[in-house]
Amino acid sequence: METRRRLFEIIEVAKENDRVSDIYDTFMLLVIVISIIPLAFTSTNIVFNIIDKVSAIIFIIDYLVRMATADYKLNRGLKSFVMYPFTPMAIIDLVSILPSITVINSGWRLLKIFRLFRTLRVFRVFKVVRYSKSIHIFIKVFQKQREAFITIMGIAIVYILVAALVILNVEPETFGDYFHAVYWATISLTTMGYGDIYPVSAVGQLITMISSFIGIAIVAMPAGVITAGFMEELSKHNNNLN
Repeated sequence: METRRRLFEIIEVAKENDRVSDIYDTFMLLVIVISIIPLAFTSTNIVFNIIDKVSAIIFIIDYLVRMATADYKLNRGLKSFVMYPFTPMAIIDLVSILPSITVINSGWRLLKIFRLFRTLRVFRVFKVVRYSKSIHIFIKVFQKQREAFITIMGIAIVYILVAALVILNVEPETFGDYFHAVYWATISLTTMGYGDIYPVSAVGQLITMISSFIGIAIVAMPAGVITAGFMEELSKHNNNLN
């Protein structure tokens, strides 16, 4: 029992005084980064195959340990072992492992079907969320400022829909349908301006300029919320260290 409890403490994000857990987090981050390096190349070689084999074995061990300590994670008794495989992070873990099963044992003909899922190895990058303290701080910020983000998102969506209606009625011959008008409004709001579709009349161009100015304000709002929230969480984190 104590062994399983200690294993759970190690594989979870490290607490400030847990050196072993901190080393484990760093090690897993390193494995994740190395494991996705082959994805940047269209060809393969023996080094990439070794990387895939080793990283897959490590991920499998990590997954099995998490399964074995699921009751400490979910606090639902024996039900935890049934529920854990369906949790979001467990699904990401499994999806990141499956494409490499045929690499470990290419003789299993039935498992060759998993080659269809090899492109899903990119999901390994999402495992970083579990081991990064900085990302955990960002998650806390989003959770605490959820209502603010929802409000800002609502304002942005309403503005896009209204702006699309306006520009479509100003220049129906340029945009053709409401979808293209919504696309233009979204691009204008984010001030990206791809230039593939744009108004040609003076009124339409004036609306575009106004939309861009409004877009700067709307895009800046969540940036300010995130910065303030992150600084607050970082301050709390530093105070806990002291």
